[in-house]
Amino acid sequence: MSRPSTIPPLRRLHRSMLALLLVLPVLASAQAVDSGQANDAAMQAAIAAARAGRLAPGQAEALRNDPRWPWLEFARLSRDLDSAGAAQVRDFLQRHDGQAAAHALRPLWLASLSRRQQWNDFLADWRPSDDPALRCARLNALQALGRADAAWNGEAQALWRSGKSLPDACDATFATLAARGGLDDALRWERVDLAVAEGEPGVMRSAARGLPADQLALAQDYAAFVQAPHARAAQWPRDARSRRVVAAGLAKLARNDPDGAERQLAQLAPLLGMDESERGKVQYQVALWTVASYLPESARRLAAVPDAAYDERLHEWRAREAMARSDWKAALDAIRRMPAAQREDARWRWFEGRMLEKTGRDAEAQALFRTAATSPTFHGFLAADRLKLPYALCPWEPADPPALRAEVARDPALVRALALYRIDQPGWAVREWNDALTRFDDPRRRTAVALAQEQGWFDRAVFSLGKVADEQRLYKLRFPLHHDADIRAAAKRHDLDPAWIAAEIRAESVFNPRARSPANARGLMQLLPGTAAAVAKRTGLPYAGAESLYDSSTNIALGSAYLREMEDKYGQTYQAVAAYNAGPTPTGRWLSQRPAHEPDLWIETISYKETRDYVARVMAFSAIYDWLLNGDALPVSERLLGRTEGARKRFTCPAPPPAT
Repeated sequence: MSRPSTIPPLRRLHRSMLALLLVLPVLASAQAVDSGQANDAAMQAAIAAARAGRLAPGQAEALRNDPRWPWLEFARLSRDLDSAGAAQVRDFLQRHDGQAAAHALRPLWLASLSRRQQWNDFLADWRPSDDPALRCARLNALQALGRADAAWNGEAQALWRSGKSLPDACDATFATLAARGGLDDALRWERVDLAVAEGEPGVMRSAARGLPADQLALAQDYAAFVQAPHARAAQWPRDARSRRVVAAGLAKLARNDPDGAERQLAQLAPLLGMDESERGKVQYQVALWTVASYLPESARRLAAVPDAAYDERLHEWRAREAMARSDWKAALDAIRRMPAAQREDARWRWFEGRMLEKTGRDAEAQALFRTAATSPTFHGFLAADRLKLPYALCPWEPADPPALRAEVARDPALVRALALYRIDQPGWAVREWNDALTRFDDPRRRTAVALAQEQGWFDRAVFSLGKVADEQRLYKLRFPLHHDADIRAAAKRHDLDPAWIAAEIRAESVFNPRARSPANARGLMQLLPGTAAAVAKRTGLPYAGAESLYDSSTNIALGSAYLREMEDKYGQTYQAVAAYNAGPTPTGRWLSQRPAHEPDLWIETISYKETRDYVARVMAFSAIYDWLLNGDALPVSERLLGRTEGARKRFTCPAPPPAT
């Protein structure tokens, strides 16, 4: 891609002013950070020492006044709970009662007491919990101390009524319940039925133990069917339970073998008298797992699903499958069969208009595009491009009282949250954050998000805004811009649009340089170490191993270089974005399957939901970051194709429709 060699003076001024506005809050925040920041290194070292069992008394004492002190104690106590004395732990729980650290330690302490069967201590320190293991342990404690009564039976039966696997601690609880006569055949079958609904054959087998021999044999055969459907089902009783088991087993089978599930349904449905609803559960899964790979039987199987079994996901797949086949009339029909709320989303307004265009009804399409264009989303931006309208964007500046800032900044839990985040303790930081938010109203919550962002904790805007609809319009909070110099340097080096790089970072990590995915992707642009090493070798960029990906400059340089490679390979930005997320192999497959599809249709027919949504999200984010950087934006329809020059789009806030 190429960028204009010069930037208009007004745009340069806009950029400079924006950069200054972005930097000033950070500077102000840096000046306001309490003296605890000087203890960051010492606290990090002390926590590491506590976890290793090497915390020296003097090392701990020097940090007693640090707001993170409860978590240093937590690290020391939690390491050796099984040998800790009750008085020591209770002292901690009482001193920090109501705080996140005490909430975190108590279940660990109760679990330790349960393992050691110190039942009196367990009951003394018990607090109500949703954890099934602790609830069962409490019942075991009451039983061991001779305090099981009629209420005990009721609580044990409530735990029993679950179709999911329960912790080992519940085995003793249920054995006692059975011995007390509280676990009859009806309750055993009730749990078998719940486990059928959850698709848990192991739980079915466990729940059936204790049934009379003939019932036990049938229940075990039911479990075998849910695990691997078999022909013996044809001999089962012709009743509702047998039909539910067949529906559950075949629906589960359909995920890996839709052909086999459809074949067995045709055999068993008439023998057991399955009704439309029961058949529909299987047909839904058969259709879903067929169309998810665009297999040849997709259209037929979608048509076979009863209307009552359709949900939003399958409605989308019916439209998507028709678009993949370029059957525009069928796609239009599928969209118009969606529920009203789903069809009114900008995405489907756009595609309904596109299908009308494809079938020669351009005039009807215009009204749909006009409606979609009021949405500041990927499809809304496409609709605005189609109509040559400005992009709709209505930033919101809430009138939250400025005095709240000092109040919120003093909240002890928030102080601990920000201080913990600063020393790379995100799990503890989130616990404190969540605790603080339980006491904050909407203005205080928004103020907390702003404070977190000033300290570099950018993802709080993603996870903590949105409870009020207008908060989606807090663009300065929801779209942070950090590491600006590194982004611009990488953009210049690799001839990329800075707004695209910023959008990738926002989508990948929300500007968290320590982000790490379950697949081991690391840093701002979520690079796999193997990918980073290969890019570094091809480009000559510095790379010092996986840990260096947590360095923002290294990560942005290598991630941007990889974007450049994807752009060069595919030639179209939307395809490069897909490859960045899903990898070259799936992207190559999608290109070979639908080589002639236009960009919006190709994106919508990507078979991976994650990648399909990711491409649309990155393209929309690119336009918003372009606006933040420049005050206007390259049209998304041009950006999709890798173009970076041409007329730019203004952003305006549309007037609300007149009252009727």
